[in-house]
Amino acid sequence: MKLYSANLPAPNPRRVRIFAAEKGIALPEVMLSLPEREHKSADHLGRNSLGQVPVLELDDGTTICETIAICRYIDEQHPEPPLFGGNAKERAVIDMWTRRIDIQLGEPTKMFWRHAHPATAALIEQHKVFGESNRAVLARAMQWLDTELMDRRSFLAGDSFTIADIAALTVIDFAVLIGLDPMAGKSAVTDWHARVSSRPSASS
Repeated sequence: MKLYSANLPAPNPRRVRIFAAEKGIALPEVMLSLPEREHKSADHLGRNSLGQVPVLELDDGTTICETIAICRYIDEQHPEPPLFGGNAKERAVIDMWTRRIDIQLGEPTKMFWRHAHPATAALIEQHKVFGESNRAVLARAMQWLDTELMDRRSFLAGDSFTIADIAALTVIDFAVLIGLDPMAGKSAVTDWHARVSSRPSASS
């Protein structure tokens, strides 16, 4: 089993690295250069027709794409600690929070990256006014998240660290890397971020 991956600032491969680290497993990685477009090579398109990373290749040659699918596979193979929850209610709440993070935080961050950041200008037709408008969208989403975290629970979905926290950490850190300031004035988010960033897996 090996992971076709990429270095920072790519947030999705980092999700899998953090997840594997939390499980205490060593996951061999084949690092692809996104600036050199290695993820669009014929070899990699054979693994993932969308030309994206990460891709988990199993020992029998099966390839699994999409971050959540990869993490769910790892979770099934290594069930402790249960980062997707241990019962129906926990799984539903964690899925809810992961989905909320991907939509509320991930989408405006992604749209800013695609349409307002100079690094992507040569790759797509940018609509910069739209791209810049996502600063305000993300700010509103972060205010909502800050309010949610003010109930003093330790992690997004309750008292345990889960895939929802991994999703939020990687999105927020990516937003910072591309020039956004998502945590400004958000004391509850800042406290949560410091807490999850102190985990050894966060350096993955």
